[in-house]
Amino acid sequence: MGKTAIRFAIIACFAAFLASPAPAGAVGVTWMKGFAAPGTPAKYDRVGVIKVGPASAENVLVLEPGTSAGAAYFVPLARWIASTAKGWQVWSVERRENLLEDQSVLNLAKEGKASPAEVFNYYLGWLANSKIKRHIPTSDLSLNLAFAKRWGMNVAVQDLHRVIGAAKRLGGKIVLGGHSLGGAVVTAYATWNFSGRAGADDLAGLVYDDGASFPGERAAQASAALQKLDAPAQTPWLSFGGISAPFAGLFNAIGSLGARIAPDIPSLGQTFPLLPAYLKPPVPVTNLAEYGYALNVGTSPMSLSAAQAHLGKGVSARTIHGYHTWDGSGALTPIKRFATMFSGLGMLGVDGTEWYFPQRLTDDTAAVGNGIANPAQSVLDVHSTMGRHLPKTLKIYAFGAALGGALVPAATVALAKQSGIPMRNLTLLNRQSTYAHNDPAGAFPHNVFFTNLVRFLGKVAQLAPLPGARHLHGLQ
Repeated sequence: MGKTAIRFAIIACFAAFLASPAPAGAVGVTWMKGFAAPGTPAKYDRVGVIKVGPASAENVLVLEPGTSAGAAYFVPLARWIASTAKGWQVWSVERRENLLEDQSVLNLAKEGKASPAEVFNYYLGWLANSKIKRHIPTSDLSLNLAFAKRWGMNVAVQDLHRVIGAAKRLGGKIVLGGHSLGGAVVTAYATWNFSGRAGADDLAGLVYDDGASFPGERAAQASAALQKLDAPAQTPWLSFGGISAPFAGLFNAIGSLGARIAPDIPSLGQTFPLLPAYLKPPVPVTNLAEYGYALNVGTSPMSLSAAQAHLGKGVSARTIHGYHTWDGSGALTPIKRFATMFSGLGMLGVDGTEWYFPQRLTDDTAAVGNGIANPAQSVLDVHSTMGRHLPKTLKIYAFGAALGGALVPAATVALAKQSGIPMRNLTLLNRQSTYAHNDPAGAFPHNVFFTNLVRFLGKVAQLAPLPGARHLHGLQ
């Protein structure tokens, strides 16, 4: 295929995007005052939520993202829930670290004011092409912020406490759910000691989506993790799948947006020398096919299992101007829905990834255990000690997928038994052989996780109101 034909294909695809309307019911992030974290500049002491559903709904499902994921990840699922579970809003948490992201050119592309190539060059292309002068500040590639090395579980839980407080003011039921590492945050919050009371005292239910908390580590392990993180040259940020920050997030944010706004043009990442070779198909592909190949079960590497879903058969024999397209037949999670989850298309200033995920938060999850005091907690400033004092009326839904599997419902049973929560209050499912880590949030229109979640929320809505429904205890 000649360069002229390729150029016309790109122009036609981009023109079609410019002419298309924005997604219905577009939403954005609502920011609120967060925890005053020691040493952190006040401008970062904020926490955000994306609110989906009728403002008149008093019941709120609060969802905590997993490792390296942002609030937009939950939006397609949240819209589905809010349209089906009457009387419920869904609030997706946008953690403070996302305030560090330069979303400027992604925003322009979402508004139809920047081409896919301009997006790619601003964030990544310039690294391999010195002729590109307009690009993300080089300082954004390191962000070795000493204060961010303290953004661990205490900061995450205290920020989440503000979100729960805002939800409580609506006067309805509150359910707290989390995906992946977000499940550990759910346990941490539910068992957190807020002035002698458990965080779960303000909750009617908990939801675990392929994530939970497991037995705590030893104090020596916690001390070693802190010592490593505190080294001056050590980055505050997690390397996701072996890809350092912010590049894992950038690859996903750019790839997912390109898959949505220009799915049929030649892949902009396939020829990029800094994209790992194991993410590149052996044949020339479109943006959509490149994105699918990188994250589909079967072609995505084991190191990215936390980012995978069942997106279809794979790279198709069908081509557009010589570039192979994507065959989505048999998908559990439609690839364009998946790309929407991570691109945040329809929303400005947010995507479904976390470019800078605090290593400290990962380290601290190992001390949560099942909310029982352990030696590592005092080292890491974790206060999840109320695991034997959860309300016996609490309802819990646990769903195991490819990563957590049977351990997720098992941890849930252990958590319930500690507090004498009856087994009839638990909904336990394990689909690790059929659901990849991200299929519970992405599968459509057939989704076992979703179907049982809606039933679960219906049962929670029928519970008697909690005492002092509009009051939140222990707010610091």
